[in-house]
Amino acid sequence: MIDFLLMVSIVFACIVLIGYLNEKLFGITYEIALLIGTTIIGTIIALVWASVKNTTLVGLMDTVQVFDLKEFLMEGVLCFMLFAGARNMKIREFQKHARSVTVLAFVCTLLGALFYGLLFFLMSNVMHLNFTLPMCLMAGSIIAPTDPIAATSILKKFHLPHEVGFLMEAESLLNDGVGVALFVCFSGMVTSSGSGSFLILMGREVLGAAVIGFAVSWLTFQIFQNTQDIQRKIFTSIFAVSLSYYLCECFGCSGAIACVVCGVTFSALRDNAQSHGKLKNLKDFDSFWETGDVLLNSVLYVIMGLTFIRILWMEKVIRLSFVAIVLNFVCRYASVFLGSFILGPLPKGYDHKRFAMLFTWGALRGGLSLALAMSTKTMVPESQYHIILGTVYAVVFFTTVVQGLSMKKMYLSLSGVK
Repeated sequence: MIDFLLMVSIVFACIVLIGYLNEKLFGITYEIALLIGTTIIGTIIALVWASVKNTTLVGLMDTVQVFDLKEFLMEGVLCFMLFAGARNMKIREFQKHARSVTVLAFVCTLLGALFYGLLFFLMSNVMHLNFTLPMCLMAGSIIAPTDPIAATSILKKFHLPHEVGFLMEAESLLNDGVGVALFVCFSGMVTSSGSGSFLILMGREVLGAAVIGFAVSWLTFQIFQNTQDIQRKIFTSIFAVSLSYYLCECFGCSGAIACVVCGVTFSALRDNAQSHGKLKNLKDFDSFWETGDVLLNSVLYVIMGLTFIRILWMEKVIRLSFVAIVLNFVCRYASVFLGSFILGPLPKGYDHKRFAMLFTWGALRGGLSLALAMSTKTMVPESQYHIILGTVYAVVFFTTVVQGLSMKKMYLSLSGVK
């Protein structure tokens, strides 16, 4: 109990102090400030600890693991974070941009994973890294999906045009299910477990999740709209999200997709009920989910920053990190550029090249990719695992910090706004 309270105290100390310093001195995006600040703190602490204990950083990484990012995200708060981001989405917006969102979330994610996997395989042969093609494709499936948490928490602060912002956010909310299906498929090839065809996996992951998310949301919303107690409304929404995610875990569907569907369904049913005068005064309900969203995002970015030191000095990671960043950029641009030709009408003022550049620079990665990378530990040899995890972290850090901080300037440059 004392160790748990100590960890909670450390996390909230970082959230409060770094947030306060950023507010008073720097004024950069809050989540990015947390990631940078905790990375610096974690590095300093590890260096001092390694010096005092007279051990190497590699030895320290093998013996000290305070936070389990995979367990925290995948088995803990992911469902609530996705619901909080999706509950503001409108079903009419999805219908209006259905073709564009489908191409970005499905086609571009698949192409990005394949491109990255093939180029990573060529690189591994040149550098004698002993990666098989299925391993490289699995790495591509980890890198390809943009992160819904990063997109909803960072990109929305830049006040992008509504259509552009919606496409980025909607793509990130849906393409993680595609990434998970690809990951299951390619990891099955790596472990020779025979995970089934991609189409079957995709149908189960996406369609099954959508059915579960909608059914649970509709049933629980009957209580939501017929109770006058605001706390009970909040508890009902929490129940809907957790039950949807749990059922998906039981039936082998994408819990992430189910939670997105749950959020969008709640939003649609809520709008309909309000238009008929059945729901009033949901300010406290919205405040709860907005505060919870900020809190969970803050904890996630702190844990990501403090996890950094465990990855930085893994064998060959620093050298390969630059390669991975370049490969990610090239593959994302190529996939979006090709996908833009079947996307339908592009946002006003964009041709295919500028659209691909904007959606490449706005393709942030986050904890979801790291969690998938960590889950490969039992699938590949230790040296390959270190490379996969280290290069994924490099891409996450670069896209979140460098691309996140410069996203507004990139948008202004591509749109010709001064």
